[in-house]
Amino acid sequence: MDMNLLAVLGILTLFLFMFLRMPISFSMFIVGFIGLVVAVSPKAAFNVLSADLWNQFSSYSLSVIPLYILMGEVVFRTGITEKMFESAYKWVGHFRGGMASTTILASAGFASICGSNSATAATMGTMALPELDKYKYDKALSTGSIATGGTLGIIIPPSTVLIVLALQMEVSVKDLFVASIIPGIFLTTLLIVTIIYLCAKSPQLGPAGERSSIKERLFSLVGVIPVAGLFIFVIGGLFFGLFTPTESGAFGAFGAIIISLVMGKMNRKNFHAAMAGTLRSSSMVLMLVVGALVFGRFLTVTRLPYAVAEWVTNLPVPPVFVLIAILIVYVIGGSIMDALGFLIISIPIFYPTILALGYDPIWFAVLLCVVTSMGAITPPVGVNVFVVQGLTKETPITTVFKGASYFLVAYIAFIALLIMFPQIILFLV
Repeated sequence: MDMNLLAVLGILTLFLFMFLRMPISFSMFIVGFIGLVVAVSPKAAFNVLSADLWNQFSSYSLSVIPLYILMGEVVFRTGITEKMFESAYKWVGHFRGGMASTTILASAGFASICGSNSATAATMGTMALPELDKYKYDKALSTGSIATGGTLGIIIPPSTVLIVLALQMEVSVKDLFVASIIPGIFLTTLLIVTIIYLCAKSPQLGPAGERSSIKERLFSLVGVIPVAGLFIFVIGGLFFGLFTPTESGAFGAFGAIIISLVMGKMNRKNFHAAMAGTLRSSSMVLMLVVGALVFGRFLTVTRLPYAVAEWVTNLPVPPVFVLIAILIVYVIGGSIMDALGFLIISIPIFYPTILALGYDPIWFAVLLCVVTSMGAITPPVGVNVFVVQGLTKETPITTVFKGASYFLVAYIAFIALLIMFPQIILFLV
């Protein structure tokens, strides 16, 4: 059988398995393993399991994943998210749409300890929805701001998605974390400006809250200083080369435990919950890595990615048009599944093309995070939209999509800026 045809059949089978609701990791593993058996031999397929998987899982750098997840789980159970929300409201609540802006700002803060779109949206939605309803915010704006704020979960470091991308693309975790700082701040600012503009134009969307004094604003920071300090220590240590990504994850997890003990929030129940959450999330991510490894080896054997890269580079069109076409695929993919799952599936297919076109891998990785996270709020199956609608079942799904659409212009403008000015991403690297 022609190898390219075999690869296409494998990809179609993979999407069929996912349509039948088989976990992505198992789908990639099964398709990749059977594909290797057909393309090469059963011995080659088992060699991938015995040799390649061992090499991957004996890698020192892979231990960074459970460490960062543990840091997020511990901090989450200290109740710091409520303090983040309160502090954010003190600073931006007096603007029109201040509570919605608070949701975005608090989501950015929570994203610094959580690497998931949907988890950020669910956590912030639980706290923000009652407050937004109390101030009689427009339902579309309130639910849309929560869903959109959740998209920051995979952009702002330390992000599990960026770690997995670093492993797949064989680039530095440190470089990806540092490169995503400015885009994360830039995008958060754009989303808040969007809310202020919408509410200034249509005041009925969201009222302004009461103005806090400078003293109240500064005092509100006391509750978030420990975690902010931990974030600065972890990312700053990476930036200045004081320790490796794995060491920074260890410092982060240890620091989170110390902070929770000092705050009096770490009891037996919370510790068990944090460990259980870490085990669940780490197992999910590591199984995705296993599936991606086997599926990636299958695609490499068929040489489909390289054939696509060669074909694309010979097209009589500027490289930017090819890039835009690939990004559209990621927007669609991000709208039908979690960002991490789709990125892991697609990187082996598109990454060789991007390298052949001469784009910087660090820039492309961060750009992918932004584009795929936008997919989480776009129809027909924006993951974050359904998460938020599940928290307020009386609100029609169309209303949540309408609210999320308010922010798509900001997202598209931001992506255009990243393409036109790559130094937004590469400035600190």
